[in-house]
Amino acid sequence: MRLSVLDQSPVSSGSTAADALRDTVALAQAAERLGYSRYWLAEHHGTPGLAGCAPEVMVARVAAATSTIRVGAGGILLSHYSARKVAEVFGVLAALFPGRIDLGIGRADGASPAAVAALAAGSAEGAAHPFGRKLADLLSDLDRQESRPGAVAEGSEGPDVWLLASSSDGAGAAASLGLPLCFAQFISTGFGPQIVARYRMGFQPSMTREWSQSSVAVAVICAETDAEAERLAASVDVWRLTSEDGRGPVPSVEEAASRHRSPLEEAKIAQSRKGLVVGGPRRVTDVLSRMAIDFDVDELVVLTVCHDPRARLRSYELLAQAFELNAG
Repeated sequence: MRLSVLDQSPVSSGSTAADALRDTVALAQAAERLGYSRYWLAEHHGTPGLAGCAPEVMVARVAAATSTIRVGAGGILLSHYSARKVAEVFGVLAALFPGRIDLGIGRADGASPAAVAALAAGSAEGAAHPFGRKLADLLSDLDRQESRPGAVAEGSEGPDVWLLASSSDGAGAAASLGLPLCFAQFISTGFGPQIVARYRMGFQPSMTREWSQSSVAVAVICAETDAEAERLAASVDVWRLTSEDGRGPVPSVEEAASRHRSPLEEAKIAQSRKGLVVGGPRRVTDVLSRMAIDFDVDELVVLTVCHDPRARLRSYELLAQAFELNAG
């Protein structure tokens, strides 16, 4: 089993976005030492609790601070950008860090309506070019076999392109284009194994991929004991409740405990917990191992949010030990 990291650069109460970005770099260095395979940086806009609004910048910073782990965007929200510019940026990154750069593409907005409008200011391309057209343009720009000048620097292999999806539509697009798929189980908790199975059945070989490749992104909080993991998860439970008002900084465990929760909010937490694996090493390992079997994948991309960066690091350390990532 291979494990990778998805980092949203969460901002904790009492700290700043700058602190969160520095924590991201430190966690990436630890992930490399621990034996994780990839380190992906997420993209969100207009979300005070998530500092990762420019994954292309953080990919460069993390890749420069590490030496062997693959680094990538998880993912670039293509609807906001010129396909050509994205191709050029990641073409440069792939030239600077050969064989280490992944370009995950997401089709969601990842932003509030106000943030979407601000990102689109002065550009009509988003409305004129739907996601499918932009994705095709991006792949064309990255294709060095095209007769026109491409975006990949001469002498570079370019980035590995992945499609990130949480629905059958996204998985179907990955299959038809011959792209690797990362399925976001932490977003879509129902019918995931069936969706990934249909992706494999419908996979069309491409210039870059002869066979399908898939992974599953899962949210995890692992601690020394089940009880400690549940204590840490309580702050994330409350944090997720605030998504309707912009999802502010991640509250501390103490702040979360002091917040009154209505029966409706308790029901929302129970629903949200379906996309979060919480427990000590044995419980979490059992759940993740079953999930890998159900999805028939050999790689899980782990997203962990905790108020305390030390607890977040410890969660990844415990997973690395449990799955013996550095064995041999």
